[in-house]
Amino acid sequence: MINNANSEIVVDTQWLADRLNDPNLRIVEVEMSPERYHNAHIPGAVFWNILTDLLLPDLRINLDATAIEKLLSHSGITNETTVVAYGSYPGTGAWIFWLLKLFGHSDVRVLNGGHQKWIAQGLPVTAELSTFSPVDYRAKPLDASLRVFSDEVYAAIDRPDQVLLDVRTLPEYQGEHFLMKPPLGTEKAGHIPGAVHIEHTLTLNEDGTFKSLEELQALYTSKGITPEKEVFPYCAIGGRSAYTWFVLKHLLGYPNVRNYDGSWNEWSRLPDVSIEK
Repeated sequence: MINNANSEIVVDTQWLADRLNDPNLRIVEVEMSPERYHNAHIPGAVFWNILTDLLLPDLRINLDATAIEKLLSHSGITNETTVVAYGSYPGTGAWIFWLLKLFGHSDVRVLNGGHQKWIAQGLPVTAELSTFSPVDYRAKPLDASLRVFSDEVYAAIDRPDQVLLDVRTLPEYQGEHFLMKPPLGTEKAGHIPGAVHIEHTLTLNEDGTFKSLEELQALYTSKGITPEKEVFPYCAIGGRSAYTWFVLKHLLGYPNVRNYDGSWNEWSRLPDVSIEK
């Protein structure tokens, strides 16, 4: 159970079940493949494909305003719509929270426990595809305060007032995997020098819900990630680190957190940067 000043942005399954017919609310399921959505999704949910709707071919997050406007428009989402995001991957909803906040959407919620919790509780699902008439959507200029870029990441190495937070799996951090598989050809695996490693899934209970605020606080402070420091989380392509940004910024209230959305996909390809294993 999340009990903090920003708890309204994390909604539980019953809250959503009570609002399935709310015309001012749009549910978004985000997955790598449409198979799960086609079989059983929350009634009224629209489907966003991570690979084709949210990422570019080189696996960078698509931050083109026209693309996000088109996606939201065809999802029946106006600037005033309440968006509730979820998926089966840990942290998907919080990644979408970061993405939509980047474009200035005012009301975004994260379904605590996502698809896993909804199914476990026996709540209604459907195979009926959800379609909506296109509506007008206007994205705001990108909020630079939510992002950090490679030059600032480089400058943060070995600074005591800033911390680089690697939230990938241990094999990725140790250089055994590159973007979830062993490196091939010229691919470089490892981590940014001095980065602290805390896998993002350690913030979740077995049922996919967030751990308590006390547990989350202990997890991060035990590794020296404290509120007075500026924190730059990163992962492979920026999604898991966006989730960690959400946990630190909106659940724990850390004032200075920015997501390195370029993440390892960018850092490993930069010339003349240091890599540790």
